[in-house]
Amino acid sequence: MRAITRATIGQTVLGNFVLSEIKLTERRRFGSTDIYLSPLGLGTVKLGRNQGVKYPQQFALPDDRAASELITLANHLGINLIDTAPAYGSSEERLGLLLRGQRKEWIICTKVGEEFDNGESRFDFSAAHTRLSVERSLHRLRTDYLDIVLVHSDGNDLALLERGETLAMLEQLKREGLLRAYGVSTKTVDGGIAAAAASDGVMATYNSEHTAEKPVLDYCAQHRKGVLIKKAFASGHIEDPVASLRVVLNHPAVTSVIVGTINPQHLRANVAAAFRADSASAD
Repeated sequence: MRAITRATIGQTVLGNFVLSEIKLTERRRFGSTDIYLSPLGLGTVKLGRNQGVKYPQQFALPDDRAASELITLANHLGINLIDTAPAYGSSEERLGLLLRGQRKEWIICTKVGEEFDNGESRFDFSAAHTRLSVERSLHRLRTDYLDIVLVHSDGNDLALLERGETLAMLEQLKREGLLRAYGVSTKTVDGGIAAAAASDGVMATYNSEHTAEKPVLDYCAQHRKGVLIKKAFASGHIEDPVASLRVVLNHPAVTSVIVGTINPQHLRANVAAAFRADSASAD
């Protein structure tokens, strides 16, 4: 059985508060790349978009101070991965400002393919739009390279891959030094396996109540492909997060689980849940 995560317990000074924190210290390799990630990553859809999202409750976007404090807390908790996307509203642009002076401390994952305008999603997987999207993300995020870029699938994974030009352009941009790794955020088992075969890794849905995509993870483990997990808590609908994290993080293919929260207490709870999941697996 895989040891889930290593952590230390100490104190963090944040603003006027001294907090007892669990800090994630493990770093997991993203497939066969030279990118190493914390077992939890911070999802930032809630920094930039609160329309057309599948969460149990409505929420307001945090102001700059609250967003900055959240990112500082994530860093202190040992998280080094930030996940964003053009379809996450103003997320990329806000992160460009919030991460000033911190670029080397973070692994940034963004996406191409999906745009969200006037309350609706639209998709463009052409080579031209792929390049435009990457260059726009570089500008918004105020960086000269992206660590991981994923194609935001519309659900027709195999059709997207058969078309070929999206991944071909990402490979070209990788050779140009604009990104370090690429893959696909998939929605089907066959598409996930095919995407993993053609790229550095995938983002897949996996949790204690949804294990249908386990064959994708098994393939990635066998072929040294990176795996990011979305919806580990089923967008807030999982009743036992510790049990779900234990299922997810114990799979040998999983590099990192994206947790999308703007609540500091929830973020601390997610890190503590990962720690407790590790302890439960060790028993």
